[in-house]
Amino acid sequence: MRTVVSPATLYRMKRDTVREKDRMDAAALCRGFDLEGAMNEPARTLRIDTSVNAEAMQAEVPARQNLVDFLRERLGLTGSHVGCEHGVCGACTVLVDGAIVRGCLMLAAQVDGCTVQTIEGADASGRLATLQACFHERNALQCGFCTPGMLLTAAALLERDPAPSRETIREFISGNFCRCTGYQAIVDAVQDAARRTARAVDNAAVGMPALANPAPDNLSAYNCAVDNHAADNP
Repeated sequence: MRTVVSPATLYRMKRDTVREKDRMDAAALCRGFDLEGAMNEPARTLRIDTSVNAEAMQAEVPARQNLVDFLRERLGLTGSHVGCEHGVCGACTVLVDGAIVRGCLMLAAQVDGCTVQTIEGADASGRLATLQACFHERNALQCGFCTPGMLLTAAALLERDPAPSRETIREFISGNFCRCTGYQAIVDAVQDAARRTARAVDNAAVGMPALANPAPDNLSAYNCAVDNHAADNP
């Protein structure tokens, strides 16, 4: 009598065969290797001199410790999140010497002599104020897990391109995953921030009074400021 094997059963059989082969290969690689001795060997540490959020510091760090773990566990800067740990999701985004990096892919020892800025430092400096206001107004965050990395990435984009298109924004933030918003509100917020910053620059050029984060919901206040400026400067 012929036995019929379902596709699911066939898949499991193939999977188990592959797993057994992997175990055999791993065992062959470990023969002659003192695995227990390697596990018990003291971790090597390195001394680094760096600046984190404009504060100079020195530290002894394990040679294999990644940057985001150092920031979170040693310095208490927990705004940088740990997500995929493969450099894919962007939750651990920080700035090193002004460049966006993945904190899970960079070793703490590699920032020796470098300047590091996390979301805490960027927030304290005020460089994210307009973006933060626009994210809040557009409801461009929900659980907030991706938000620190998203803000740092969006700020880097606006510094390179003050008036990005929606396509450019989507491409630039494509390395930052958000599982809540669907990205539409995030793109809206970045565009709003770009327009608001451009408006502030134009107003400053003609001596207009600046409003803190002029937005559609306080447009009447903005128009009032325009009228007052015109009356005072005929």
